[in-house]
Amino acid sequence: ELISSLRSKLQSLWEERELVLSEARECAERGEELEATVRDVCKPNEFERYMMFIGDLEKVVSLLLCLSSRLARVQNAMRRIDGNTDAEEKQSLNERHKLLSRQREDAKDLKENLDRRERVVSGILAKYLTDQQLQDYRRFVQVKTSLLIEQKDLEEQIKFFEEQLENLEKSIP
Repeated sequence: ELISSLRSKLQSLWEERELVLSEARECAERGEELEATVRDVCKPNEFERYMMFIGDLEKVVSLLLCLSSRLARVQNAMRRIDGNTDAEEKQSLNERHKLLSRQREDAKDLKENLDRRERVVSGILAKYLTDQQLQDYRRFVQVKTSLLIEQKDLEEQIKFFEEQLENLEKSIP
């Protein structure tokens, strides 16, 4: 029953991932339309700023999500430490935790810098775009970020349930 339940949960997660990927493709199309509009109305250097911001948005959000996920896994491993865990493994986990914590703090600084750049880009676009176009731009940035987070969360859940299913299947003779 448990195996069947895990398979069912995985199936629903895979279906949900397909929906999110479909939304991501639609968002990318809106992004391309927006890019064409921005290219048409902005000066070349302003367009370049816009493109750098959009490119960095995905990189920084993905980096933050990845580091947070890895940090959570290390923290979970640290909570499972008991009297049987050797000192070398404890030391290794502590070092990984410190490193990932520092890297995540650095990524947060990058995100703050990205937020400042977004305000600059938004100010540039406000000079050229209609209120509706500006609203579309802001919605695009928000949706793009949300979809990245949702995709990463689904990938993590899928990975977790696949591991659970694999371990369960191995444990049954």
